[in-house]
Amino acid sequence: MIKAVMMMNTQGKPRLAKFYDFLPVEKQQELIRGVFSVLCSRPENVSNFLEIDSLFGPDSRLVYKHYATLYFVLVFDGSENELAMLDLIQVLVETLDKCFSNVCELDIVFNYSKMHAVLDEIVFGGQVLETSSAEVMKAVEEISKLEAASNAISLVPKSVSGWRGR
Repeated sequence: MIKAVMMMNTQGKPRLAKFYDFLPVEKQQELIRGVFSVLCSRPENVSNFLEIDSLFGPDSRLVYKHYATLYFVLVFDGSENELAMLDLIQVLVETLDKCFSNVCELDIVFNYSKMHAVLDEIVFGGQVLETSSAEVMKAVEEISKLEAASNAISLVPKSVSGWRGR
């Protein structure tokens, strides 16, 4: 099971953090700080896989990928395959690149709901749902169409000047 998905910048500011187990906000912030301190202290030429029992409890693992100014991090238990999790990060980044044409930190900050829609199509409740970037994009486009259609529906007429009560 996936325990958490995090995206943080190189200064340690979380840009997206989703925990699939209930944790108080203070504990979430502590875990994000702990993960960042581990990541920023690692040399560039070492593995992207870590055992992180001290932060997330026994049998917890972490995989990360560093792209430009962002760290993409997955925390998971022993039931998940480390290489599959690394591939899942790649799927997430590819999908975000398609959504935002070369995703950057500002895209994550200013398109928060779309980010969560993409993430929820890939991982939901800690379980991997979809690993195809194309399928995730289809679902996100459908969600966008539905949102646009719901915004176009007006419950109150824009012009009531021609209406006369009798």
